Amino acid sequence: MSSMAKDKEKSFLLFSSSFSYREVKPSSLLRRFRFVVFVVLCYVLWLRLLFFTFPPESSSSSERSVAGGHRHCRLSRSLDACHPDIAPFYIHSIHPRFNAALMQRCLARPASCDVCPHVGHRGLGRPLLRLPLRADDVVGTSWYATHPLAAEMLFHHRAERHPCRTTDPEAALLFYVPFYAGLHAAANFRQKNHTRGDALAVDLAAHLSSLPSFRRHGGRDHFLTLGHASWNFMRSPAYPDLGTNRLLLLPEVANMTVLTVERHPWEGHNQFGIPYPSYFHPRTAAEVAEWQAELRRLRRTHLSAFVGGLRSDEDKGSIRSTIMNQCWKSSRCIPVDCEAARHECGDPDRVLDVMRRADFCLQPPGESFTRRSTFDAVLAGCIPVFFSEHAAYTQYEWYLPGRPENWSVLLQRDRWDRVEEELARIPRAEVERMRETVIALIPRMTYAHPEANRSELGFHDAVDVALVGLTRRIRASLRREGGVKAT
Repeated sequence: MSSMAKDKEKSFLLFSSSFSYREVKPSSLLRRFRFVVFVVLCYVLWLRLLFFTFPPESSSSSERSVAGGHRHCRLSRSLDACHPDIAPFYIHSIHPRFNAALMQRCLARPASCDVCPHVGHRGLGRPLLRLPLRADDVVGTSWYATHPLAAEMLFHHRAERHPCRTTDPEAALLFYVPFYAGLHAAANFRQKNHTRGDALAVDLAAHLSSLPSFRRHGGRDHFLTLGHASWNFMRSPAYPDLGTNRLLLLPEVANMTVLTVERHPWEGHNQFGIPYPSYFHPRTAAEVAEWQAELRRLRRTHLSAFVGGLRSDEDKGSIRSTIMNQCWKSSRCIPVDCEAARHECGDPDRVLDVMRRADFCLQPPGESFTRRSTFDAVLAGCIPVFFSEHAAYTQYEWYLPGRPENWSVLLQRDRWDRVEEELARIPRAEVERMRETVIALIPRMTYAHPEANRSELGFHDAVDVALVGLTRRIRASLRREGGVKAT
C-alpha cells in the first residue's frame, strides 16, 4: 500500500510539474487580452461601416423586382390629405434596370463613379453623427453627407410616400417616370460607344411610347427628374463630345417636363430647375424652426467666404481664379480650398461652419453655371453672390423670390476685380434683411427626409414645390389642349 501511495504521489508531482511548465505568464495573458479587444473593436467598426455604406432595404419601397418581372408591396398609406395645390400623381412601374438596379450596382461597385459611394440610405448618403452621441442619433438623424447629384433618388423616395400619390392611373393628372438618368450617366461617362451609351434611354422611350397613359396626351402630362445638368443628356451630331447621351433630344421626351438641377438657359423650354440637395433632411417643422433660430443667433465674423477650387489648368484664368485670389488675399474672406488632396469640401461640418461665419458666400461658375454651394449657403443663412444670372435666376423660378436683390447679389463683369469693396458698401440693415429672406427660403430649398410624416412636416419642401409647379404647368397645357381633368 505504501508503495502504491508513493507511486500516486510521484505521478501527481509529475503532473503538477508538467502543468506548471505550461502555465501562461501574466504578461502573455495581457498581450492575448489586448489582441482579443483589438479584434472585437475592428469587428464593431466594420459593422458600423457596413451600416453606413450599405443600409438595409427600405420597407417603404413600393416596388420590387422578382425574376425579371414586378410585384407590388403595400404602400404605406398616409392619413394626411393631399394639398389642393398638388394634383394626384401616378408613379410608373418601370423595370428595375432603370432605377433600383442602377443603385444596387452602384452600391456593389462604389469605385465605379463619384456618386456611387454616397447612394446609401436611399440616396441620403452617410449619416452625420454629432457629439455628444445619443441613442437615436443614427436612427433619427436629419443630417447626411448627401452627394450633390442625388436629387433624382431623393425625389423618388419622397414621392413614394407622398399623400398626393395615387395607385390608379385613371385618377392621376401627373405621371412620374422614376428613371435615374443621372446615376446612369455618372457610371457611364467614359463610354465612347454612343450606341451603347444611348441604349438605356432609347429603351425607356420605347417603353413609354407603348403605354396608353403616355400616348393619351403625347407625354405632356409626364415628367422625370435629373440629378445632373441637362446638357449631359443633350449630345447631338453638332456637339458629339458634349454630354453622355441624347435622352433629352429623343422625340418621346420632347413633350415631357424635365426637372433638373441645371436647365439649359437657351434650349431648355421643357426644363425646370430643382435644388441641388444639401445636408439637411428634416423630419419635422420643429427641426427646421430650431435650425433657423440658431442661424439668427449667430454672430457673423467675416464679410465673405468662398468654398471651391480650380477644376483644371483652364480655370486659372477664369472668374473663379480671380475670385479665389481675392479671397485668399483678404482677411475679411474665409477660403475653403476644394483641392482633392485637402478633402476640405468633403467635410459638411467644415463647409457649413465657414458659411455660417460669413455674411456673403461667393458663387463663381465652375464647369457649368450652377453650384451645389449655392444651396449650402442658403442652408447656412449666407447671402449668395452671383457672377451670372444663369447661376440661379434663370434656373429655379419655382423656388426663388420675385426680386433677386431681396436675397442675393449679382456682380457684373466690370465689378469682378473689386468684390470686397462692392460687398462692404451694402448697408448693415440691408444685409440683415437679405439674410432673413435667405433663412426663410430654407424649407422650400430642402429635401425632407423620405420618412417624414406630412402632419409633422408642416411645410412645402423642394419636392412639394416642384409638384405645385408641375400641377400648374400641366393643367395649363391640358387646358390649352382641351383635355384638362377636374382634379
